[in-house]
Amino acid sequence: MKVSARHTMLFPTFPVSFLWTLCSVNVFVLTAYSDLLLEDDPFQPVTSDETVAVGGTVTLTCQVAENDNSSLQWSNTAQQTLYFGEKRALRDNRIQLHRSTPTELSITISDVQLSDEGEYTCSIFTMPVRTARATVTVMGVPGKPQLSGYEEPVLEGERITLTCTSSGSKPPAKLRWYRGHEEIQGQPQDVAPDPDDRTFRVRSELHLTVTRADNEAPIACTVDHPALAEGDKRTERQLIVQYSPDVNIRPVSDLPREGEKFLLQCVGIGNPEPTSYEWKKKDGELPLLAKVDGSFLRFELLNKSDNGMYLCQADNGIGQGQGEYVLLVQDPTAMSASSGVDHAVIGGVVAVIFFILLCLLIVLGRYLIRHKGTYLTHEAKGSDEAHDADTAIINAEGGHSSAEERKEYFI
Repeated sequence: MKVSARHTMLFPTFPVSFLWTLCSVNVFVLTAYSDLLLEDDPFQPVTSDETVAVGGTVTLTCQVAENDNSSLQWSNTAQQTLYFGEKRALRDNRIQLHRSTPTELSITISDVQLSDEGEYTCSIFTMPVRTARATVTVMGVPGKPQLSGYEEPVLEGERITLTCTSSGSKPPAKLRWYRGHEEIQGQPQDVAPDPDDRTFRVRSELHLTVTRADNEAPIACTVDHPALAEGDKRTERQLIVQYSPDVNIRPVSDLPREGEKFLLQCVGIGNPEPTSYEWKKKDGELPLLAKVDGSFLRFELLNKSDNGMYLCQADNGIGQGQGEYVLLVQDPTAMSASSGVDHAVIGGVVAVIFFILLCLLIVLGRYLIRHKGTYLTHEAKGSDEAHDADTAIINAEGGHSSAEERKEYFI
């Protein structure tokens, strides 16, 4: 018992958690020290991880800072040698030498398949041998989405379910729904792995209550995946929605005048187009001179007794729609609204022109009154006082020098 106590004092026990913490610290220190040595080692190979889509080409590059004439080597995931320096070691025409120098060895793998995914090893045969690993991630390219789930055509107000599926993606693709250019929310998608080729099958549903506005609207399902460019995989389907007609009654003639002909047209917009029309007059029978011609109601000779509300009911087999029109027969001399507008515009233009001409005449008259005409007369000064012609000539010497300006006014 004493020996046992002595042993207990010489080798004390520690909690298990303390021992695990101590081991973890030691591993961390050793790893950090190893990484530091590798960073300072000029012969340590350096590689990088690569991602490539199925069918693409990936380049694996291995570099060292210095070389002591040792050879670089690439090995695949099964540790089979691919290239030893410039020498091909594995007969696979998809694998080609890209670049080989004393400090670099680069190879390319074309037509990459999912089976090519994994860790590739670059080695340099120094003493000791140094290695570096590069992980190649291969993305599965999703297939074109497939749409299913409803029968055409559908009736307005029905609730339909569309299903979109796409397979072959890795990682799983994301499915998106669009109505025209507007993205709409579908149900959360289901993801199922494909055990045969390590890819995934994705599926999404869209529940939609259709309206007449959805008729001929494109509903699209697109695949969003890093291996695809935007919009690469898209499937679209056009909705066909059947609905009862909207009905409007339009006058073909401009203005209903007493004693003239008049024509009303019943316009029904539905899917399908209306096939039958029924004309009625509210609170009465149709006038004797009113003739029904399909979607048209013809008045051969309007009378003010024809005034009232006219109804047209259109039927397309899906449902019925009704339009209304109030007829007010005008006097024979009544002008249409468009004619009244035209005459008002012409009258306004004439009034403006007349006003401009009147202003011009007033301005011109005031100008002529203020600016009166003047001219010079040159007569011999003193000639009026001469007794004969000779005296008048003598008195007129200097003629123009002594001429005085005389003014004469006129209006």
